[in-house]
Amino acid sequence: MEYTIKALAELAGVTPRTLRWYDRIGLLKPLRTTEAGYRLYGPQQLDRLQDILFYRELGLELAAIRTILDDPAFDRQAALQSHLAELKARRTRLDALILTVQRTIDEAEGGTKMTDQEKFDAFKRSAVDANEAAHGAEIRERYGDEAMDRANACILSLTQEGYGQWKALGDEILQALAAAVAAGAAPAGPEGQRIAALHRRWLSYSWEAYTPQAHAGLAELYVSDPRFTAYYDRETPGCAAFLRGAIRAYTRA
Repeated sequence: MEYTIKALAELAGVTPRTLRWYDRIGLLKPLRTTEAGYRLYGPQQLDRLQDILFYRELGLELAAIRTILDDPAFDRQAALQSHLAELKARRTRLDALILTVQRTIDEAEGGTKMTDQEKFDAFKRSAVDANEAAHGAEIRERYGDEAMDRANACILSLTQEGYGQWKALGDEILQALAAAVAAGAAPAGPEGQRIAALHRRWLSYSWEAYTPQAHAGLAELYVSDPRFTAYYDRETPGCAAFLRGAIRAYTRA
């Protein structure tokens, strides 16, 4: 079955303008265009649009999505399994947060008192699960299951104060990267090396032992994996590449 752009937009819950934009940037081309200029979409285009919308739900930018889908090695079945795992992880995180809110309300109304640890367990578990769903497969392949499990355990064992420091440091790195890229700073320069040192400190919250080789290897993932790149570049393009360059220089020092 073929769909006009209007029919497909209604079916998918997007606007015709969105589909025209996807065509313009080469993300989703129609099956064919009629002599009258109408775009028509077939089954393959419907599947690709579904893939696009899955990745949009995961927060990826359009450029990153196009890179993934146009990769000759793209495995749709594997991607769908990954999406399923991410959605299940989101549901688990949401259930844990709902339970924490319910218990907090109960405590405020005179019910069972929560320990300080219990008040923040859901947030730490949410951060671990989100990272596992988004990047776990790549990190486990590169560094092994034991390393990833130890990193997760380190985050889950953080105190309330330590967890706050870890999150604040991550935000500081993102802000510093955006400012450095906007200013045209050199990754090997003073600001780039300060950011790389901050990144090493950030890693110390989840890494039991630090090595320059592992630090540099992780930095390569920031530019080779579109999901890492999308995370760092979500507000200012070029941040992932800048961080990779800064860490390269830092680990050679």
